[in-house]
Amino acid sequence: MSYRSSLLAVAALAATAACHASAHPAATIPGTTASVAALQRDVDAVLADPVLSRGTWGVLVRSLTTGDTLYSVNARKLLMPASNMKLVTLAAAAEHLGWDFTYETRVLATAPVVDGELTGDLVVVGSGDPSIGLVDGSSDRVFGEWADRLKQLGVRRIGGHIVGDDTAFERRTLGFGWSWDDLPDDYAAGVGALQFNENAVRVLVSPGPAIGSAAAVRVEPPGAGISVTSAARTAAAGSATSLFTRRLPGQQRLEISGSIALDAAAPAMLDVSVDDGTLFFVEALRRFLIARGIDVRGQAGAMPDGPAAVPVPSATLVASHRSPPLATLAIRLMKVSQNQYAETFLKTLSVDAGGHEATAEGGRRVAQQIFDRWGIDGAGLILRDGSGLSRYDYVTAEALIGILSHVYHDERLRGPFEASLPAAGSDGTLGNRLKGTAAEGRIHAKTGSMSNVRALSGFATTADGEPLAFSIIANNFDTTPAVINRATDAIVVRLAQFHR
Repeated sequence: MSYRSSLLAVAALAATAACHASAHPAATIPGTTASVAALQRDVDAVLADPVLSRGTWGVLVRSLTTGDTLYSVNARKLLMPASNMKLVTLAAAAEHLGWDFTYETRVLATAPVVDGELTGDLVVVGSGDPSIGLVDGSSDRVFGEWADRLKQLGVRRIGGHIVGDDTAFERRTLGFGWSWDDLPDDYAAGVGALQFNENAVRVLVSPGPAIGSAAAVRVEPPGAGISVTSAARTAAAGSATSLFTRRLPGQQRLEISGSIALDAAAPAMLDVSVDDGTLFFVEALRRFLIARGIDVRGQAGAMPDGPAAVPVPSATLVASHRSPPLATLAIRLMKVSQNQYAETFLKTLSVDAGGHEATAEGGRRVAQQIFDRWGIDGAGLILRDGSGLSRYDYVTAEALIGILSHVYHDERLRGPFEASLPAAGSDGTLGNRLKGTAAEGRIHAKTGSMSNVRALSGFATTADGEPLAFSIIANNFDTTPAVINRATDAIVVRLAQFHR
């Protein structure tokens, strides 16, 4: 059955089951009109499907024009939001930092240039920019500008080291409560003041020459400091590729097991996290400078813990780079659900003029203060990380709707925030959902997914052109994620069809 056919089947269920008692009845709303009552019955019918009965749903729909609640079930129940937590983080970042905020990365020389040689170290001072990498070729542009500047200053050789100063961020790189078995994957990359390629590399696994032989493994790009121990073998032609990764916290050794078919048409690709982002950054820069013809005699390394070893007055600024503004960074954060960006923004919230290092705990405090000012019930928002990867995060649909409503009605915040959200049937994590339905192009929302969690929250435009804010969160279900998504999509299609 096609996706659209499945949606139609769910819609048919709603139509035929509307007269039955719902397992998740909506709260009675005073002054309900016939059209709103019909909407409530239809959503009740979707949630009444017996296959959904073991899960817990929190749903809230509110008009952004009148403030009326159109549908509500378990709206004040705390649930795990998964990546819907990024709505919370971005709202706080936009309010506190502003959409024009940029990260600056500076390059300093610790000694003069003598006869074409920089006689000291080249120090890169980071402030958390998550956008320098290979995804859009930005690292080639940035490193290229730095190499050109060094050559303009007459540098043909660097006698010292390439040193990364990452002291602007706390040493703890991982989010609070992250599961250890997530850590090898790129979506669980830690964050720091210096970040390259989103602190992730790609491991390519190819079959060996015969059944039972060791699979071939290579890492791209090089220089990540990862050592790979592979027990992956070559399996019979036509068999399914099945590969597994394991890496313990703080270790650079990645273990790969499983198998790949002898006749695999292309290498299997595993996107894995890098444990030491600072070393990854400066090693990439060192390799780039050498490739550009600058002889680097020293090695790449990170500055020791503690205050910066190179006081700014005693060093010379060689070059600097400003990231795209927060409004642009937010697009990658939300469209593809980039966890690293979210964790970076959370820590950046805590930066102040006092020069204190950026911390997740400080960011959480700032976020809570913001939402207190907005009138969001603190009991409905338990924030432990910025991305939603932590299973210690809990929110209510009511808290999310409160945040979305505030953003919508604040002209400073609304435009870039809404533009960053995936559009149904068009782009981001909703690019392949809701195509050919009434919701296509009329739903802008953030998805959320992890084991036994699915969520979708954002903005909807009804058939009358009325703007709505909605939040749909499902936890602890025992059916497949596809079934949950179909039920969620049936609800938002109904919102897009709603008219007064």
